[in-house]
Amino acid sequence: METKKNKAISATWPALLIILQSLLYGFGDPISKIAYEVTPVYTLLVIRYSLAFILLALFFRQRILNTVRTVPLKVWLVPGLCIGMAYLVGNVALSLSAATSIAFVRSLSVVLTPALAFIFYRTHFRWQHIVIQITAVFGLYLLCAKGGLSGFGLGEALTLCDATLRAAALVFSLRSLDDVDPVSLTALQAGCSSVLAIIACLIFEGGPSIGSVTPLAWLIILYLAITCTLLGYLLQNLALTRISDRAVALLQSTAPVMTAFFSFILLGERLSTAGIIGSAIIILCIVASSLLPSDLE
Repeated sequence: METKKNKAISATWPALLIILQSLLYGFGDPISKIAYEVTPVYTLLVIRYSLAFILLALFFRQRILNTVRTVPLKVWLVPGLCIGMAYLVGNVALSLSAATSIAFVRSLSVVLTPALAFIFYRTHFRWQHIVIQITAVFGLYLLCAKGGLSGFGLGEALTLCDATLRAAALVFSLRSLDDVDPVSLTALQAGCSSVLAIIACLIFEGGPSIGSVTPLAWLIILYLAITCTLLGYLLQNLALTRISDRAVALLQSTAPVMTAFFSFILLGERLSTAGIIGSAIIILCIVASSLLPSDLE
């Protein structure tokens, strides 16, 4: 029989994985903006996602091939396309707007995830969970919008699509992991992201402009490929094997806190008093949610 100590550990480590993912993404957002100043968006994404897929294929080729051969296509392709399109439009949005503003709109996936889970799978949640997630959105608004949105342009519109696709990726990935192991799903998601980036690059940039990538941009791309894509996707999939898509979405609301911190350090985007209050609200919401039954499963 599982002891109380083992249950606590079992409930805690998936949450820590998502917080680590948020830390990696929080640093990745502002340095991406630095790279976009000298590197075409789609060229960067092609290199980033292709490199992540190649690394995974080198070490787990047989496992990935077995998954492709034995698991129905739609099981892994749907979440793969969702996450690929999410990060594609999300990174384009990041090149158009402030990192903190993008972080807020992207985090609307906190409420979109349970909505999509209900639409597709009739998944129900306690009303307290919904209240907590709505409160978290208010905290995100204070944190990222600094008390008032400065405008809603193309970058924010693309990010709203990003948030919807991220929510869909969580919902569909949770079900896919019943048949696909986390490593294989991570590799296939990276592969889908790479293919979509290549298509977009051919359409909008006429192909990758490798010569335009500076040494600093290469270092940033390596970080994005290895930590934000390879490790970030894997951390999310590992967490989804133990906790719900809704719980993951709520935990991912820590990413804007990380983004705001690193944006201040690297880009000089300052956090206001409202932003500090918003950060506190987000943390309290996560703590409150973890105390409710059926939160960490």
